[in-house]
Amino acid sequence: MLTAQRDVSAEFPASTVPAPMQVVAYADGAPRAGTRVLAVETPVNLVYGSVPHAVMMATPADLEDFAYGFSLTEGIIESADEIRATRVEVGPDGLRLHVELAPGRLREHLARKRAISGRTGCGVCGIEDLAELPRADMRGAPDVQVSLPAIARALAGLDAAQVLGAETRAVHAAAWARLDGTLASVREDVGRHNALDKLIGAAMRAGTDPSDGFLVITSRCSFEMVEKAARLGAAVIVAISAPTSLALERARAHGITLCAIARSDTLTVFTGAQRLSATE
Repeated sequence: MLTAQRDVSAEFPASTVPAPMQVVAYADGAPRAGTRVLAVETPVNLVYGSVPHAVMMATPADLEDFAYGFSLTEGIIESADEIRATRVEVGPDGLRLHVELAPGRLREHLARKRAISGRTGCGVCGIEDLAELPRADMRGAPDVQVSLPAIARALAGLDAAQVLGAETRAVHAAAWARLDGTLASVREDVGRHNALDKLIGAAMRAGTDPSDGFLVITSRCSFEMVEKAARLGAAVIVAISAPTSLALERARAHGITLCAIARSDTLTVFTGAQRLSATE
């Protein structure tokens, strides 16, 4: 697999920016001036073969991983080696993320290209028919076993691993945890879908075996998050917030263990409890 290439100028935006602000007390209205670090949100135009495909509002970090993960979860590629290179171009209105596909894959993509201009990460904005709702055909490996102590360990480690989150309190995170609960990789973004796509891209590029760990996400678990996890081949999802009804339905269809409302002392298991064990 060829190494992804970057073409980033000196003007490439940072992931955070300082902003002046005032903290006002309710009691007396007295202001206290200061500075707050904000998460950067910028338009990222994904371009395949010089043809624009989608505009996503994203944090400008780990864009190579984003290119791989987005391409997989959108069904544009099936494996990491179908991307030859990536290149980021800085423009006056945002970033262009150029993705060079293998020739055969590019022809297939352009033959079925659909316009999705202006997507903001909801996962389905821009589709024209219900039949176009994303549906992965992967199923989670049945022999994956995850212990409750490992899940608790992953959750405990996730706070410290969210560097951008600690600075801004305005981004989502997605993490890949090994079966013992140690975190292998964490990706952050203002968009929960983008964070998961970035993590999936990182896992693809690292050659991660989906049966060797589980996903942890800080956001609510909607159906498209489950579909993205299924495209990776993940067997277990642990979400900080609650799932939606369709997320649960799709998790059951994919044979994915769905745990949510994850806290330091409790975990709610909605489906796939057979993969969980009380002890290591």
